[in-house]
Amino acid sequence: MPKQEILKEFTEQLNASAELKQKLLESQADVMANIAVAIVDAFRNGHRVYWCGNGGSFTDAHHIVGELIGKYGYDRPPLPSFVLGAGVASLTAIANDYGYDHVFSREAKACVQAGDVLVGLSTSGNSKNVCDALQIAQEQGAITIGLAGEKQARIDEVCDMVLHVPSTLTPRIQECHITVGHVICDVVEKTLFPK
Repeated sequence: MPKQEILKEFTEQLNASAELKQKLLESQADVMANIAVAIVDAFRNGHRVYWCGNGGSFTDAHHIVGELIGKYGYDRPPLPSFVLGAGVASLTAIANDYGYDHVFSREAKACVQAGDVLVGLSTSGNSKNVCDALQIAQEQGAITIGLAGEKQARIDEVCDMVLHVPSTLTPRIQECHITVGHVICDVVEKTLFPK
């Protein structure tokens, strides 16, 4: 691909990403604020925040947890946040013995307690293993949050609140999810540990 076409591709894709984030802000501002408040309240009240997702969503979950346990903008105490499925031994054992659909729900059943938060990331909103974990967490009294794409899906049935990114393109949805995750980390840090 010639350099001019490459530059055009960067321009088009970065502009599309920026436009989508603006649409997200216009359509989902209250939802984003409510999600941040729920996560702040969970930490403030001594609860844990869990995350789960597949593929890129799984790595986004790890990225956000790294910011919460480590730091986002400045040094402060670590926060109890964990990714379901992060342990390779349990992930592969559960997948082998029960099937991949159960890799998050088994851990949710074992770990997530009333008052905790479980955030499920699914660009389609229909990832069975994510939705099953959210359902179990909800049954156990946890607050359940979904980060999804624009379509109504099963995730809406098993969550207390769902952020719908107004797109059907997986890369654009994931870019919005990680941006929202970063803002959540910033809000958590500034609220719980003001400078």
